Amino acid sequence: MPPKIAQIRLVSSHPEVYEPCDDSFALVDALLADRTNLLEHRPTLCMEVGCGSGYVITSLALMLGQEAYGAYYIATDINPHAVRVTSETLQAHGVHADLITTEIASGLEKRLEGLVDVMVVNPPYVPTPEDEVGREGIASAWAGGENGRSVIDKILPIADKLMSDRGWLYMVTLTANNPSEICLQMREKGYASRIVVQRSTEEESLHVIKFWRDFDSQPVGNEMGTVNKIVPAGVIESLLSQVPGLSFWSMLGVYEGNVSVCFICVSVSQFEFEWAKDRNDVHFNGKRQDPMQIVLQINCYGMEETVAFDKDLLNDCLGLMI
Repeated sequence: MPPKIAQIRLVSSHPEVYEPCDDSFALVDALLADRTNLLEHRPTLCMEVGCGSGYVITSLALMLGQEAYGAYYIATDINPHAVRVTSETLQAHGVHADLITTEIASGLEKRLEGLVDVMVVNPPYVPTPEDEVGREGIASAWAGGENGRSVIDKILPIADKLMSDRGWLYMVTLTANNPSEICLQMREKGYASRIVVQRSTEEESLHVIKFWRDFDSQPVGNEMGTVNKIVPAGVIESLLSQVPGLSFWSMLGVYEGNVSVCFICVSVSQFEFEWAKDRNDVHFNGKRQDPMQIVLQINCYGMEETVAFDKDLLNDCLGLMI
């Protein structure tokens, strides 16, 4: 029997409240994909920031089961209509959460500090003029300011303060929000991350990123190793020209002189490059690859993509760097 989630026909609505859409469904799908881990996690306090229609917090309560796990649920929204609609949605599904009309978690930070085990956020992420951020009504559900980051950048430090040592944060981001930079900011606070769901629509590319405190890896300065070889100008640029557009990273340029082992410089500080010193015995994820193709693994705190390069060009780079 599939786990229960909120039924759209039972989700309440209001003209000034954001209705469940692709981003809402992606966030719930991420929770479903991670449900086994969530059940084993046994959270005692779950929180949604920006509850809107109540579709997400209701789905979370249903899939975890309040009675079985004794979880306590809190949801906030700056829009009073959203709080009322969420209450109706919860009631229609027979679950409960404490609802507060407030901006993010204003007035709750001392009470909830270090207590939240699971936080879910579908923030206003659409790039808009800054003067649209925080307006009353439904616009508050999507207006994200420059790069769609104004509200996200307010939420992250608050989430860090509220989450317990074993806290998990699930956040929806748009490619325009530069999710790799968000991961870097959280990494600097001691969080690991991975993409749970990635979904493209005609208008946007969505990522649901999960963050958790990583006590095994405390960042100190630049975590990447260095290579004591000088790479001639033009070689790296030629290699970079073959890289397809990846959804979660952006170029920062190339260091002069000694080059970081992450010679494709990206906006996240720790990338792991698994080179094979024997170029005819290339392995990727423990599996032998076709010797005519060299494969590069980019591991951005759990966000992985595989990129195939021209063998001869990459061999030239390997000969210079290893």
